[in-house]
Amino acid sequence: MNLFQNAKFFTTVNHLKDLPDTPAEIAFVGRSNAGKSSAINTLTNHVRLAYVSKTPGRTQHINFFELAGGGFMVDLPGYGYAQVPEAVRAHWVGLLGDYLQHRKQLIGLVLIMDARHPLKALDLRMLDFFHTTGRPVHILLSKADKLSKNDQIKTLAAVKKALKPYAERQTVSVQLFSSLKKQGMEEVGEVVGKWFEADAQTATSASDE
Repeated sequence: MNLFQNAKFFTTVNHLKDLPDTPAEIAFVGRSNAGKSSAINTLTNHVRLAYVSKTPGRTQHINFFELAGGGFMVDLPGYGYAQVPEAVRAHWVGLLGDYLQHRKQLIGLVLIMDARHPLKALDLRMLDFFHTTGRPVHILLSKADKLSKNDQIKTLAAVKKALKPYAERQTVSVQLFSSLKKQGMEEVGEVVGKWFEADAQTATSASDE
């Protein structure tokens, strides 16, 4: 069963004080216009669950979606887009940073990068920032259909090599993904599914003590 199938919108939040009381969550984040909303819509088989726009920076709040298995998927604001008022951008940065660092229910991060332009400075800063939480990161190299098969193989190999220093200090995995071709859907489902399973086992062990 597709882990993301039948996901339903739950709530949207613009301030940390309004975060809902949920069980385990996985969050999607990425540079503005990296294909995050398209990836969410493809994984959930829903045309407009997450808003898709050619204008970067459309996701301006933290959006929660409930998964059929009881967990939650969280769509975070994109980073790296500066064409908004400074006060608004500062609010996004604070909201995103505080959520990633302090949200206890967050069990893992799905980081979206454009396969044609992976590992930009802000992507590496995100990896550095999040690694202090000790939680896993799974990278989707989105828009892989824009590359030839040969370039896909080369890009994936190059990114894996570049990530070796990060993998030594935290759990980091990476795959190719295409919303248009529905490429890589099973792989990301398996990775995230294991995160939820591990969290459930930890919770069960804690309750038995």
